[in-house]
Amino acid sequence: MHAMMTVKHTAAWALLLWPCLFTVSVPLDCKDEQVSITRCPFISQEKLLDRVIQHAELISRISEETCSLFEEMFVPFPLRLQRNQAGYTCITKALPIPSSKSEIQQISDTWLLHSVLMLVQSWIEPLIYLQTTLDQYDNAPVILLNKTKWVSEKLISLEQGVVVLIKKLLDEGALTASFSEQSLFQYEPAPDLLESVMRDYILLSCFKKDTHKMEIFLKLLKCRQTDKYNCA
Repeated sequence: MHAMMTVKHTAAWALLLWPCLFTVSVPLDCKDEQVSITRCPFISQEKLLDRVIQHAELISRISEETCSLFEEMFVPFPLRLQRNQAGYTCITKALPIPSSKSEIQQISDTWLLHSVLMLVQSWIEPLIYLQTTLDQYDNAPVILLNKTKWVSEKLISLEQGVVVLIKKLLDEGALTASFSEQSLFQYEPAPDLLESVMRDYILLSCFKKDTHKMEIFLKLLKCRQTDKYNCA
């Protein structure tokens, strides 16, 4: 009976989230056909920013769905309360990224993009880890695994688009894409299953928060370019 309920529950989630998994996002290429990201310097900064924002919106939405699905499938309600009460530190906390409203309003357009780039690059390795660890879960729904893989791939495309945007903004022919040689993510095997589940849950929760930041920063940049004095 329990197994049947689990199957039904998984099937219900799959049906609910199926359309989102196959949402056709606007690719971060710069012509109508499928071409390399390297073509992006040949379209306007405005159009490229629009495509980057659309990419970030999709990543943010799918990351939220992935976190919710993982929570429903693997995290008992008491542990959700425990996490909220105890608090947790995200791997990107050490990054020099503005957090308060006043800080965000004061930073330059270039630094807004650099902040997005730092966030994007800091999550590439943890998402690869998550793909590996989620694949080891018993009864992990395919929709969860596919969403994690999808986000991981789209994050790399977003990184490429942001790098080109920074080059356009600075009018530079070359730019170092990486902000750091050292990874912020340190993997250590969890001693037991529960701790492993909670670590993955916290990673997904932090990623959800950071993708929202990416989206907000990019939309603020867009607002500054179109209505500079009304972007509070």
